[in-house]
Amino acid sequence: MTVRELLARMGSAELAEWRAYEQISGPLGGARGDVQAALVAAAIASVNTPKGKRPPSVSDFMPRWDRTKIRKSPEELFKLAMAANASLGGTVNTTTP
Repeated sequence: MTVRELLARMGSAELAEWRAYEQISGPLGGARGDVQAALVAAAIASVNTPKGKRPPSVSDFMPRWDRTKIRKSPEELFKLAMAANASLGGTVNTTTP
């Protein structure tokens, strides 16, 4: 179903109710599966963590789909691009044609 079809079938009030329900009860659909998988992975990693080390938490295994909150400056992005280029054996051409 597309967003257009959803909006044609459901009013904004009902959509707001579903959003409020999800905020109270937790994620609906695939996001809940991510939480469940992260919980299992954290439990397995925890029992296999050596004594004295901090066991991983559930958040360590949660995929981060929305990366809009991670802001990098243009300089930081350039450094990351240069590091990726170097790690792949790339070169930088600084001459202009």
